Amino acid sequence: MELLGRLRDGDEGAFVTLVDRYHQPMLRLARSMVSSQAVAEEAVQDTWLGVVRGIERFEGRSSFKTWLFHILVNRVRSAATHEQRTAAVESLHAVDPDRFDAQGQWADPLEHWSQSDDRLEAAAWAPILKAALEELPSRQRTVVVLRDIDGLSSEEVCGVLDISAGNQRILLHRARSSLREILDVALRKAE
Repeated sequence: MELLGRLRDGDEGAFVTLVDRYHQPMLRLARSMVSSQAVAEEAVQDTWLGVVRGIERFEGRSSFKTWLFHILVNRVRSAATHEQRTAAVESLHAVDPDRFDAQGQWADPLEHWSQSDDRLEAAAWAPILKAALEELPSRQRTVVVLRDIDGLSSEEVCGVLDISAGNQRILLHRARSSLREILDVALRKAE
């Protein structure tokens, strides 16, 4: 990537371009992992310092975005520990098997947001979705943010979080199932 070469050469413009591209997704990810906006912002800033100091060690075995998010996750974990935060034990959440077909797909999927012509209606759901995300356990929220909001692949999420593919699938499934239940309740109330 030409941009990384420019960053290695000390090009400030390359750094600004990378910050413009990745700062908001990084902040969103960090915020999904800790309850404090200040801790999230500090972790993102520390990550950018780490990138500048360690760009020479980036070997390209993963994408730059995966490498960047992996650094961020480690910084957030360190910041959370430093702030003496303790993670709540995630409760097991069973989903009714009747909600899935024989292939494991939703038997009755929600209408896809992009199919809605009414942007105002979609905007009205944004606070509900945000609140629903906040209700998820931290690890589930982090996986769903990386996959469904930031668009990382399963493999990239596993690399960022240092988790197995099976663990990633379980966390994503539980997160999506919980979000589905919350949205189902909200939809019934709206009718």
